[in-house]
Amino acid sequence: MALYCLHCLDNEIDGAARRAAARPAHLEWAAGLGPVIRMAGPLLDEGGKMVGSVFLIEAASLADARALNAEDPYSKAGVFDRVTINETRWAIGDGKSQ
Repeated sequence: MALYCLHCLDNEIDGAARRAAARPAHLEWAAGLGPVIRMAGPLLDEGGKMVGSVFLIEAASLADARALNAEDPYSKAGVFDRVTINETRWAIGDGKSQ
C-alpha cells in the first residue's frame, strides 16, 4: 500500500456552512475507515477557522485514493473547492511504518 496526502481546501462561498452541516457524517465516515487513515485533521487559517482538511491515507493506487475522497461526506456535500492528492513517502517522524 502506498501513502497519499489529500489536501482539501473549502469553497469560500459557503464551505463553512456546508462543513458544519456535514461534520457529523464526515466524522462517522472517517472513524469507520480504521487504519486506512494514518493522520487526518482540519486545516486552519491564522485565526483558527477551519478552511480545509488534510488526510494521510493508505491506498493501493491514486485511483483508489480518489475514490475514497469521493465517498467523503464533505466531498459529497460540496464543502471542498479544490482537492490535491499526491503520493508521498513517510521519511521522518513518529508513525512511520517499520
